[in-house]
Amino acid sequence: MAIVNDSSGSQMANNEYMDEDDDEPGEVIESAPPLRVGEEREIRDSGIKKKLLKRGIRWETPNYGDEVTVHYVGTLLNGTNFDSTRDNDQPFTFKLGYGEVAKGLDMGIMTMKKGEVALFTLPPEMVNVDGGSDKVASDPVVQFEVELISWIIVVDVCKDGGIIKRILEKGQNDNQPSELDEVLVKYQIMLADGTIVAKTPEGGVQFYIKDGHLLPALAKAIKTMKVGEKANLIVQPQYGFGDLGKEIGTTLSSIPPNSALDINLELVSFKRVMDVCSDSKVIKKILEEGESLVAADEGAAEKAPWELNSEERIMTAGKIKEEGNVLFKSGKYQRAGKKYDKVLTSLIICVYIDRCYMFLDTWMIELQAADYVSEDISFGDEQQKQVKALRVQCWLNGAACSLKLDDFKEAIKLCSKVLVIESYNIKALYRRTQAFMENADLDLAELDIKKALEVDPGNREVKLILKTLKQRQAERNQQDAKLYANMFSSSTRDSMVANKKMKVEGKNSDGYGKC
Repeated sequence: MAIVNDSSGSQMANNEYMDEDDDEPGEVIESAPPLRVGEEREIRDSGIKKKLLKRGIRWETPNYGDEVTVHYVGTLLNGTNFDSTRDNDQPFTFKLGYGEVAKGLDMGIMTMKKGEVALFTLPPEMVNVDGGSDKVASDPVVQFEVELISWIIVVDVCKDGGIIKRILEKGQNDNQPSELDEVLVKYQIMLADGTIVAKTPEGGVQFYIKDGHLLPALAKAIKTMKVGEKANLIVQPQYGFGDLGKEIGTTLSSIPPNSALDINLELVSFKRVMDVCSDSKVIKKILEEGESLVAADEGAAEKAPWELNSEERIMTAGKIKEEGNVLFKSGKYQRAGKKYDKVLTSLIICVYIDRCYMFLDTWMIELQAADYVSEDISFGDEQQKQVKALRVQCWLNGAACSLKLDDFKEAIKLCSKVLVIESYNIKALYRRTQAFMENADLDLAELDIKKALEVDPGNREVKLILKTLKQRQAERNQQDAKLYANMFSSSTRDSMVANKKMKVEGKNSDGYGKC
């Protein structure tokens, strides 16, 4: 049974529901606490029950379209084993949401962490019986014990299937190059039959993204990568060499027209390039990143982080946020997002000791942030309110940037951070709804939009997005109904053939029908 991904609707505008003077932007927050080993719980009112048998590691979970590798054992409720990868010790690799396994199993695996083992109980409507075992058809409620071994993140770079990126090795940080930046990459380009048609020298090749290199797919894919990331690209002809192919002397083999390409790509490093005056008259290339978040004023010496008092630090963060707002309004969403990140880093740890109240982001950036909170600095009541407001504004602004850049997972993460602090923040609910809908997670989108309506029942934008959501849910239900009808029609035909065969065999055993 396939999962139906809503691709019919156009992508929603991402800057709706923003006041003119408002500041634009969390980790996914579950409504219930994490499962304990041995505990069982239903997943999102879907009828699927999950029992945790062994905890996984880290916090990441696979998403729709990712390529997962699992071990599983399928059993009926009476304990009969009907399918297992354990029998021959060969894990199964497949893409989530493409109908390669039962729909319920797809949904269950999306809640798992690496190394986790869980037992899923699937109701009849979540079981793929089309072409399945007779044992399953006679007892449609089944259980799967699943171990999530690993997964590869799969990204549809252009949202049209033209460039499919499989992340083989994650990058070192969250920084990605933008249009103006100079990148150093290594690649190997092959035809579908494995013939190598292009390969960089051992040290790689350097170029500016805006100038492009060799074929359109490279620049488009590189803008989605992080330093140190290694990926495999499957590139269709429109992003390769098109219907003309390519003939280039001795450096490249001949590329036939309309050739799909298989590319192994690594982003070795990149240097940030800035259009200082936004008119291409002053171009600045950063050869080495500085350590401070604070830029020098004209005619004034730059202060080191430990030289800033709490008021200066809040003022600096506010200025950086305003720079981000200007960039957002001019359509430079990636650069705007980095400004908001810079604000959040500078305010990463705000300790209010006498109330034991702390904001702590991930330990990975704790040391970097420590320079900005010296031991003798604490925020007073009013300053604490300012810090909280800045963080909420920058998370919301960052989410708006992520929506514009089609990074829906990051938008969900940022909005969720806001909702931890302000559970009824209508902008966070609205933007997380947008991200959930674009990820085809319509059930979670419905929960958020209903909560938003509780806050502001008359809000026009909220009503409009609810209408769009209902349309997508109706389309999904129609597609599911058609799928189920075809599935059970096939099952009925198979049953009729089997009954007819049994009657014929019965006659033969009694001596009828023989010559």
